[in-house]
Amino acid sequence: MPFRPFIVDVESSGLGCESYPIEIGLALEGENRYCSLILPADRWTHWDTAAQDTHHISREVLIKYGKPLNYVAKGLNRVLKGLTVYSDGWVTDKLWVTRLFSEAGIRQAFTISPLECILTEPQMEIWHTTKDSIIASMALTRHRACSDAFIIQETFYRTRMKTQHNTTH
Repeated sequence: MPFRPFIVDVESSGLGCESYPIEIGLALEGENRYCSLILPADRWTHWDTAAQDTHHISREVLIKYGKPLNYVAKGLNRVLKGLTVYSDGWVTDKLWVTRLFSEAGIRQAFTISPLECILTEPQMEIWHTTKDSIIASMALTRHRACSDAFIIQETFYRTRMKTQHNTTH
């Protein structure tokens, strides 16, 4: 049975160098998921309305419902301690998770690696069509961290199942 890697996805205030994490989602074993809105640090003021149009999370929602940085960082460490979690947007997701832990003043107890490190070439060849069919079959309309992490994990699983005769893993 192909494994389902733990997946992390991060929504942010924008894509520029001043951006910061606003929501983090994990797809774990089975149906287990972790998701949290993140209360911005006082000095995190950058806000890109184009990013908000994508994830539909307003700064006001973050202020009202976001969890403190140290609460989120400790929760992630508790769930992921000593593990490797994978991201399909590693360059930015790793940056935002590092920014979260740095601002919280907490040492990160897990590793984030690029999803490409565990994808085979046959998986990559059918990735986008498989992902599109998963999104369509689930009728997902929201671009949010937890559902995105699940979609990535499910796409990995299905592409591995379809191509496993070509792999030794």
